[in-house]
Amino acid sequence: MSGQDHDHAFAKVVVELRKAYPGHILPDEDLQWVFVNAGGWMGSMCLLHASLTEYVLLFGTAVDTSGHSGRYWAEISDTIISGTFRQWKEGTTKSETFYPGDTIVHAVGEATSVEWSAGTWMVEYGRGFIPSTLGFALADTVFSTQDFLTLFYTVRVYIKGMLLEANTFLTEAGFF
Repeated sequence: MSGQDHDHAFAKVVVELRKAYPGHILPDEDLQWVFVNAGGWMGSMCLLHASLTEYVLLFGTAVDTSGHSGRYWAEISDTIISGTFRQWKEGTTKSETFYPGDTIVHAVGEATSVEWSAGTWMVEYGRGFIPSTLGFALADTVFSTQDFLTLFYTVRVYIKGMLLEANTFLTEAGFF
């Protein structure tokens, strides 16, 4: 799917994830592109799945942006659909550039400098203690931009994802 129009690729990703993981991907009416301001950079995400230990989202930017990656108790991997992503790892003196089709793994506890070119879109998977990512993901929204509508949208979609997971778990366990 790399190199394709990102909207077309994202639509395919959603369809395939719903087939592979029924009951775990948010319905279309809950899919919403929401700004993310974190570490000095600005992007947009569309959350597809959320639990305490995993998330899947679509992410990208329509403008050049760069900043700090954050440091988490979760492993985060990004697969690039379009554009370029540049990463400078802590402790090194050189950056590395990634292109469509590449997957970048941000290890638990790792910090990097990140830079996305305009038109970079990717699929992101996080695994670990997901609440540990929220402080970083929301800090600039709360303390810098003070965009409380974005904060509301972000918290609301995360809660919807958590409720979907709880409902699926209870249904599969035979409670409903």
